[in-house]
Amino acid sequence: MSEYGITSRAKDFSQWYLDIVLQAELADYSPVRGCMVIRPNGYALWERMQRALDEMIKATGHRNAYFPLFIPESFLKKEAEHVEGFAPECAVVTIGGGARLEEPLMVRPTSETIIYHMYAKWIKSYRDLPLLINQWANVVRWEMRTRLFLRTTEFLWQEGHTAHATPEEAEEETRRMLGVYRDFAEQWMAMPVYLGRKTDREKFAGALRTYSIEAFMQDGRALQAGTSHNLGDNFARAFEVKFQDEQQQWRYCWQTSWGVSTRLIGALIMAHSDDQGLVLPPRLAPLELVVVPIWRSDEERGRVLAYIDEIAGPLRGRYRLHVDDREQFKPGWKYSEWELKGVPLRLEVGPRDVEKQGAVLVRRDTRAKAMLARGEIAAGIDAALAAMQRELFERALERRQGRTRQVGDYAEFRRLLEGDNYFVWAPWCGASACEERVAEETKATIRTVPFEESQGFSTPGAPPPEKGSCLACGEPSPRAVLWAKAY
Repeated sequence: MSEYGITSRAKDFSQWYLDIVLQAELADYSPVRGCMVIRPNGYALWERMQRALDEMIKATGHRNAYFPLFIPESFLKKEAEHVEGFAPECAVVTIGGGARLEEPLMVRPTSETIIYHMYAKWIKSYRDLPLLINQWANVVRWEMRTRLFLRTTEFLWQEGHTAHATPEEAEEETRRMLGVYRDFAEQWMAMPVYLGRKTDREKFAGALRTYSIEAFMQDGRALQAGTSHNLGDNFARAFEVKFQDEQQQWRYCWQTSWGVSTRLIGALIMAHSDDQGLVLPPRLAPLELVVVPIWRSDEERGRVLAYIDEIAGPLRGRYRLHVDDREQFKPGWKYSEWELKGVPLRLEVGPRDVEKQGAVLVRRDTRAKAMLARGEIAAGIDAALAAMQRELFERALERRQGRTRQVGDYAEFRRLLEGDNYFVWAPWCGASACEERVAEETKATIRTVPFEESQGFSTPGAPPPEKGSCLACGEPSPRAVLWAKAY
């Protein structure tokens, strides 16, 4: 256990995760069961994620809007599969202003129904299409087993909702946004992901097809980090979302929805952090650099802080930095605190550094130290940030590769997953009964069915298509799918 009371990953991965969330002051438990308070450190991280992803979403032509938190109960009942999927998780308001409501209101578990009610009002002609809207919001799902960030009763997310004239346009949109999520996960979060289609058992309630990105956590489990749904015309028919085409014929729209949530913070923790605390990719870290002055006397303190003022001036507009000049804590204590909170780089400045006109740069992930001359500080910071971002991804990819196997025999599959957690590529015939049997017997589920190259979209890292025999029944299987235990 670390000096901050963080349990080691090897001893208890689940407790290690919770220790980091609490000790790094990312979140805390709410008095309402299953809810969380996102503390400033955690919310600053979410703001970085939100800002980056929002720009990526807008770059694809989408605009932000906001829809109500409350949804009439009758709306959810319009799409049968949707209401069946979400009814157990819904919170219901029956009294408002001291009086019983004529119709109960659902606290949104997701917003398809209220949004498509509005789309039916707004869309009349093919000229109104495509309609591309995203919203940043909170949602409520009454979860039985909760864990901070990963699964909470209330959480923050973005949800995109689009309407199109043709099924081909809707499918293209669904895959485009899946690609945006992949790029965000890999380029910003430094977290490699597999992408592909979910099985019918795992798809979104009411969707024609669901696609997802699946991330590898350090304990060998999978985490669904984002989903993109082709809704077909199911919701359009339920909510009468229609348009008049160029031949003046009325047609139903084809729709999509897609989203990621604050569980990405949980993914970030479990993908990169260590037994000393949080490790953050530089591109998402609220602070990129903390400057820690070192002194033993008032005279040294004055000289060191004056020197830091000189070198920090040009750096402030270039980096997200903080000078920790608190007098009540020793440098060693500050080092540990900022390591716990995941700041990527630390710049140490003491009397000797002032004399030599330099500073010591320390990386959070490797703890590698570099002695930099004053004129080299900015270039050294740039190089360290770029290297850390790149190497975090490379190490995460190496960990995933080290815990990924390809098997064709069910007995071998079971032995593998009984001993540890792995990502396993193994054959499946496509039958839900076989999928359910394997899940019941091993706790492993199909995380993704990889894309075929002929579909114009690929799943990097997936084995090539190869005929085999289904794990559960022995019937022919067209190719291997990805199995894993998951959060």
